[in-house]
Amino acid sequence: MAEVKREILNPHPPIGAYSHAVRVSGGELLFIAGQVSVENGVTVGEGDVAAQTRQVFANLRKVLDGAGATFADVVEFTTYLVGSESFAPFAQARTEIFPELFPDEQYPPNTLLIISGLARPELLVEIKAVAVVG
Repeated sequence: MAEVKREILNPHPPIGAYSHAVRVSGGELLFIAGQVSVENGVTVGEGDVAAQTRQVFANLRKVLDGAGATFADVVEFTTYLVGSESFAPFAQARTEIFPELFPDEQYPPNTLLIISGLARPELLVEIKAVAVVG
């Protein structure tokens, strides 16, 4: 398989823990369905955006591991938050999590949407991802 090359592009400083773009060549695309805060059929962190955010990233890790990939292979996130009040606790949890997931601070691009609800009323965070695996 070809060597995967990534180039982070930030023509101006991003306003958070993301990059504006990433140029990728080589490898195969891995599209990861939106992950929510459910483990073994049970919602983790009901009513707690930060706890749900941590579980969502744990679930993303499980999917990446299963595909032989890591967070370093992620080239895009799309984040869905229920209600604008979810942003601050989400951002705080992400600030705590990202140093482990991205120690080089090479963050994937992220589109964040504020929505009115997810598939279950107790879910407050959903994140989908695209990775390139070599």
